[in-house]
Amino acid sequence: MRTHTSTRRRSRISLPTAAVTVAAALTLTACGSSGDGADDAASISLDNCGRTVTLDGPAQRAVTLNQGATESALALGAESQMVGTAYLDDTVAPQWQSAYRTVPVLNESDYPSREAVLEVRPDLVLASYASAFDDKAVGTRESFDDLGVATYISPFGCPDKSMRPPVAWDSIAAEITDNGVLFGRESEADTEVTHLRETLAGIESAAAGRGRSFFWYDSNTDVPYVGANAGGPQLIIDAVGGTNIFSGLDGSWADGSWETVLKANPDVIVLADASWDTAEEKKAYLRADPALRDLTAVRENAFVVVPFSASTPGPRLIEGAALVGEQLGSSRG
Repeated sequence: MRTHTSTRRRSRISLPTAAVTVAAALTLTACGSSGDGADDAASISLDNCGRTVTLDGPAQRAVTLNQGATESALALGAESQMVGTAYLDDTVAPQWQSAYRTVPVLNESDYPSREAVLEVRPDLVLASYASAFDDKAVGTRESFDDLGVATYISPFGCPDKSMRPPVAWDSIAAEITDNGVLFGRESEADTEVTHLRETLAGIESAAAGRGRSFFWYDSNTDVPYVGANAGGPQLIIDAVGGTNIFSGLDGSWADGSWETVLKANPDVIVLADASWDTAEEKKAYLRADPALRDLTAVRENAFVVVPFSASTPGPRLIEGAALVGEQLGSSRG
């Protein structure tokens, strides 16, 4: 089990509700996007976290530094435009595993060294979290500017929290569109956004969680790290029509309390499944604790398991919502 997990992740993914609109502008100096990312001579200028990302054309040698960034690229079919990936939280989604295996892995369990990144001669480096662009990781964005290498951070991970958009399905769609611009794959991005909206409509219509209370258990035992009121877990709970017992906590994830869990006695416990804190470990803890094992959800095995990577804002969040809806439907059957 990875050490110091909650401290590391809290700095990476806690999200405020204050927001600005993430705007993307594509200036064409030649023909429009061809869709294959190879023959497009478009010049790209994109606003990102208060900086301007510029490329002479769609990225052809991209490096992705977090699983979310990697899957965002793979979702658009951009694996041939990638020369490196890094830092998985769990397993890459099945639909992208074949494509993932074609891309060199620089470090699967952590950020790679700066030298390892530069060795593959990237034209674009993408990350889900600002922690990637730190001197302790691959170096600052300014240091890549000096080398003529473009960088992009998920808007949800902007280091200036006032620049982060609200965690909303529209904001996730905007990031997918950003990636479509960066890779010259706007049509593929449009397809992904359409799929997201259509899938969401079906999940909301089914409302498999209507009338149920939810405890989203991310990690930790002494003080549970939980899904709060402004992140991926809340979006998913809302989509299935449920109620979050920690909706009074601001942010995406936050420190909760076992007293609140015991008092709420939730109908459903959602377990985040990550390589550094698995769903089975959390189940074992809940079943062994003298008080928690008497929760109705624990006694009735009312657990829903979601990969951590499908609980964070990005192209897989809709998969997380679908997984929750499906497991709730099965439990009712």
